[in-house]
Amino acid sequence: MVHWTNFLPLLGGIFSSVVVAAEISAQVVPGAYIVELEDNHDSASFYSTLGNTDVSVKHRMKLDYTLFKGTSFQLKNVSDVDAAAKRIANMAMVKQMWPVRVFKVPTVDVIWKGSDKGMAESALQKRQSANTSDTFSTHVMTQVDKLRAEGVTGQGVKIAVIDTGVDYNHPALGGCFGSGCLVSYGTDLVGDNYDGFNTPVPDPDPHDSCEGHGTHVSGIIAAQANPFGFTGAAPGVTLGAYRVFGCGGSAGNDVLIAAYNEAYEDGSDIITASIGGASGWTEDPWAVAVQRIVEAGVPCTVSAGNDGAEGIFYASTAANGKKVTAIASVDNTQSPMVLLNASYATSNSSTENFGWTEGSPNTWENVSLPLWAVNYNVNDTANGCDPYPDSTPDLSGYIVLIRRGSCTFVQKATNAAAKGAKYILFYNNVPGLISVSAAVTGIQGVGMVTAEQGAEWITLLAGGATVTVNIIDPASSPKYVTSEVNTASGGFLSTYTSWGPTWEVDVKPQLAAPGGLILSTYPLALGGYAVISGTSMACPLTAAVYALVAKVRGTFDPATIENLLSATSNPNLFHDGATAYPYLAPVAQQGSGLIQAYDAAHATTLLSVSSLSFNDTDHFIETTNFTIRNLGSEEVTYSLSNVVAATAYTLDPASIHPSVFPNELVPGSASLAFSEDKVTVPAGGLVAVTVSPTAPAGLEASRLPVYSGYIALNGTNGDSLSLPYLGVKGSLHDATVLDADFTYLTKSTDNDLNPVPANQTFTIPATNGTAPNGTVYPAFVISLALGSSLIRADVVPQNPLANATTVLGARTLGNVFGFPARYMPRGGWATEWDGTLEDGSYAPAGTYTLLIRALKIFGDASVKEEYETTSTVPFTIRYQ
Repeated sequence: MVHWTNFLPLLGGIFSSVVVAAEISAQVVPGAYIVELEDNHDSASFYSTLGNTDVSVKHRMKLDYTLFKGTSFQLKNVSDVDAAAKRIANMAMVKQMWPVRVFKVPTVDVIWKGSDKGMAESALQKRQSANTSDTFSTHVMTQVDKLRAEGVTGQGVKIAVIDTGVDYNHPALGGCFGSGCLVSYGTDLVGDNYDGFNTPVPDPDPHDSCEGHGTHVSGIIAAQANPFGFTGAAPGVTLGAYRVFGCGGSAGNDVLIAAYNEAYEDGSDIITASIGGASGWTEDPWAVAVQRIVEAGVPCTVSAGNDGAEGIFYASTAANGKKVTAIASVDNTQSPMVLLNASYATSNSSTENFGWTEGSPNTWENVSLPLWAVNYNVNDTANGCDPYPDSTPDLSGYIVLIRRGSCTFVQKATNAAAKGAKYILFYNNVPGLISVSAAVTGIQGVGMVTAEQGAEWITLLAGGATVTVNIIDPASSPKYVTSEVNTASGGFLSTYTSWGPTWEVDVKPQLAAPGGLILSTYPLALGGYAVISGTSMACPLTAAVYALVAKVRGTFDPATIENLLSATSNPNLFHDGATAYPYLAPVAQQGSGLIQAYDAAHATTLLSVSSLSFNDTDHFIETTNFTIRNLGSEEVTYSLSNVVAATAYTLDPASIHPSVFPNELVPGSASLAFSEDKVTVPAGGLVAVTVSPTAPAGLEASRLPVYSGYIALNGTNGDSLSLPYLGVKGSLHDATVLDADFTYLTKSTDNDLNPVPANQTFTIPATNGTAPNGTVYPAFVISLALGSSLIRADVVPQNPLANATTVLGARTLGNVFGFPARYMPRGGWATEWDGTLEDGSYAPAGTYTLLIRALKIFGDASVKEEYETTSTVPFTIRYQ
């Protein structure tokens, strides 16, 4: 038995001075494996051959596809998992074998959604402005509006959405499923009860009944006209829905591989998935499967991930796959708000309407009460955070008005409830509105109004006016959509967007699109519409843009469209969430920048690549090249120059762990020499450009600075293109991978994962024995400062044992069951051990240490010196 636990939420005490990564979002399913089979074999022949052995398995997923032939299965005899797995891996027909890993539904920020009671479209309206042009802001940002003005809608293009399914009953998503419908094809690969660990139970209906993520994604691509006045970016496409999540919120990589291949074989022109987990390794099996589909001619867009807080070198799979297009997120220039209509009146004025969003709890049933404010300071960040003074009146007869600020909504509500409050309206301190949750005893209803509305009321109250607010039941209240300019972060990279590059220094992400503050469809049962933020929202918009560009240019070639979009994107300045800086954001955060659909669709210049990587110092690429193709009817001369972006230090001074966002940014930059600074390309011609970089000087190489920038190409025909590049000054191979100080022995029952002293004795059940409640197993914590493609956990006897063998210079009984672990991201986890070894046998009772070895980046797995090592303290196991 082996049990892996992500330890990061538990280490507040012992890791207080150490920068650690976020929880590893991909977990191994014990005893579950994917096998890829050699040519001329399929899953039937695999199970037939296996049936002639004593290895018992339960089938999980059939993976008999053109581009991937194999299967996934669950071993039944858990006590002998590793030995059985080794036997299977050694079968002649098995080409490759990987453990099944599960990925959670992406964590996105639901800014607002309709009431769970459902939403009647008859109650919705688009609030009109003086400007009769009704262009969706994200479409303006990406030039989708210009292509739509030309009548380009993506008609006839098939886009597969791999996600939680789609609520195809939604009127804005066609209202039906099947031939002739907007959502015309697809399937449910897993069933409602699938949680990522159990066996999928497929059915043909991909309806999104419990999550909502896939419905929101689908609306961004192809929503039809609706009362909120928006459509998807490519409303003419046909959608395929491939449901890979049940209601439990996780999906196995075997299911994801199956979904991609089914979407490919169903004739999808484009495949998009807003799913992923920390990795950074292109060899991940899901990433490999997607890479093959791209190489077969089908573009695949995958969200870059929402772990921007973890800083640089945190690429997500399958977005980190070679030739897979990873999509970063930019915040919307507008903050869309879907508001409930209410009114207020003062003693000396007529009734005025205002908009608000309901929160939780939401028992507002014809409430008409005067406002009361904690104070009249609209800049008080701690408004409502402290207990109210004794002079506070009984607040049960008021609606309490509180500014959003530095403490939690729950804390503010608790203080108000202590003085009898039942209803609270928060006013925002940033553009837009959110759905507030403040479940506190005594509070019946909460909601939010805009910062401007709150300030207006505060002014009235400070002047002595009585402001009476009238709110009807949200379930029957009219609703409308409006927006305000996002002055806080509009147009800049979302702080949550995950940073690349990969551990082999492949450029990630490729492109960026609006993903912050996005209005789209949501399951009818969950409110009908929602405003959500995440790279999950940027990815489908990019897929829709692929469809529009493909229609104009007459090709779906993945490299061509990616290269066009990359070259015509707009790189943006760095923004830390509060302030914009006068330098470009690193390529590792934004890729090429914000996509421009019209420019890509009509460009007459085509570059041969979408980016350049100069790798690290050990693997420095001294010379590389790309080509410029002139598709126009006249010759063009291009002027080449180097536009630098900020350089990001990976490591803090004297630290082996990457720093969290925002990484320290410095002005050090590479210099580039071109074979020619001006290149003339004849009409229809092709010219090669050689690039020779010089890594920046004056940087601390031990801190792994990642430098980047853009090769600007300005043509005499008016074209202005750019080509992103990046590199690492320093040696990834020489950087510390294993944090030996925080890799140690602990107890399986210690939720705080405290280290145990040497010579601890663990009495555990004998082979195949039943573990009584409270059994304490030895467990060990592994902390990776950087990613490692191979981690060993060797069991080293402290007394001579005849069956010990020498592996990489150490006498060992073999790995702990479940090891070696492959292609691991940075971060940490804990593993308990019941004595099982990698060959399925049990270690004899005795005294041991665990030798933990992590392969260096770019390391040779066959050479012991290529591993970083540490040992636990000695401990003894006894069987009862």
